[in-house]
Amino acid sequence: MTTVSSDTLVVGQQATGADITVPVIRFTGTGAAPSVYIQANIHGAEVQGNAVIQHLVELFKAHPPKGDVCLVPMANPLGINQKSGEFTLGRFDPITGENWNRQYHFEASLIEQLLQTHLNAPEAEVAAALRQAMAAQIDAKLASPFGVKSGQHLALRLQKMALQADIVLDLHTGPISARHLYVPSYAQERAHLFNIPLNIVIPSDFAGALDEASFSPWWQLSEAMAAQGRALPVMVDAFTLELGSQEYLNVAAARNDAMGIARYLQHRGVLGAFDLTLPEIPQYACTLENYRAIYSPCGGQIEYLAPLGVPASAEQVLARIWHFDALATSRQQSRELRLPEDVIPVLHFASASVRQGTELYKVLTHYYPLTGADG
Repeated sequence: MTTVSSDTLVVGQQATGADITVPVIRFTGTGAAPSVYIQANIHGAEVQGNAVIQHLVELFKAHPPKGDVCLVPMANPLGINQKSGEFTLGRFDPITGENWNRQYHFEASLIEQLLQTHLNAPEAEVAAALRQAMAAQIDAKLASPFGVKSGQHLALRLQKMALQADIVLDLHTGPISARHLYVPSYAQERAHLFNIPLNIVIPSDFAGALDEASFSPWWQLSEAMAAQGRALPVMVDAFTLELGSQEYLNVAAARNDAMGIARYLQHRGVLGAFDLTLPEIPQYACTLENYRAIYSPCGGQIEYLAPLGVPASAEQVLARIWHFDALATSRQQSRELRLPEDVIPVLHFASASVRQGTELYKVLTHYYPLTGADG
């Protein structure tokens, strides 16, 4: 019988001495199936993922998971409460200026150590050894006599929970954004299950984010084993789901994303069979190197014209840059922003006032239709 419980995890301490805690919800599975970790809202303004978790809690009560599931809504209380007027900042640690989602930990040296000690060990033993080595790295980092940064106190404690899972999903949003998914290339055939229209296919590199901290060790170990002549699957799936725009909450719309997650979990055997009807949508993908930023050629006020998530043909006007300081003068009062190739706009800067060099859009280039194993 599936059981559900809730508690809190201490992730730091305020200047007052009060503990900083996050809520943790756990479903104990009914049988042998992959375990799952899902967190939301590591950036303070990215609240939509909390609504997705709300739907998942109700779904798991109705359809008990076979594997253990750990859910962490509101994963960063410091970021959530980092307000400036009506705006939530919460993307960067105000003490260090570092991105909250770039402070997880992985030292690749442990891959070579495992090759030397576990090259011919059974898969289960290899998996246990890697988890143990990663946990030891995290514990050593937290126990350093020199201490760690405030953001690392949060990130490393969250990561230690995620480390126990076979599936890790990190729920985010963009500034003004279409829904999109970061997909490790080894898992590309499963990406379509989430029913997210835009997909960015990423390599095994580690740059500090939770999805990378979750899949990079397993992926790099698989590649290192292959170089020694042993086939070892990548035993952990990890994805970052970008579920629309920050500072925006739509609990009803979150249901579709929860259903997409449920369909993926059904495919992985975490959930049993029940009807999951999702709308059919076009899905596109590109590689990370073809996920391009567009920077403003000048300062001004921006009229964003290109719809997000919709293919834009070459030379289509993506935005108009206005120069209201030039009113009643002979100077050019506006200019149009175009690209010489077809793109799909994914997100754009939240403000209409920009300086020269501001990132205006991020776009898919050299994109292609996404299909799955059965596509």
